[in-house]
Amino acid sequence: MADYDYPDENRYSTDDEWVRADDDSQVLIGITDYAQQQLGDIVFVETPQIGTQLNAGDAFGVIESVKAVSDLYCPISGRVVAVNEALEDAPEVVNQDCYGDGWIITLEPAAANALENLMSAVEYQAFVAERSE
Repeated sequence: MADYDYPDENRYSTDDEWVRADDDSQVLIGITDYAQQQLGDIVFVETPQIGTQLNAGDAFGVIESVKAVSDLYCPISGRVVAVNEALEDAPEVVNQDCYGDGWIITLEPAAANALENLMSAVEYQAFVAERSE
């Protein structure tokens, strides 16, 4: 079984996105270590326009690897306030640092308790383990 990283400060969705609150009542969103390892070498990331209003479960972009093309799904509702423009020229950063420089969008959550319905690191780790069996 592969080893994946599950930082405790993140919350996780069943679609393999992570969410981390920052100090400005905004959240960073990206794909998990599990997801980027499953995808393989990432060659393209499509992001939404700044200002786009998203509902939880909405597709907000596309991530393409040498193996597959996958939609990115928003784990919570909110408004896009930033996109990681560095990924246009260097999508492989998602493989190298998915929880750091490989973040994909910044969202202003629609609700203060938006992260409550997402999994903790321990819950997500169990979710991945169950799928991998």
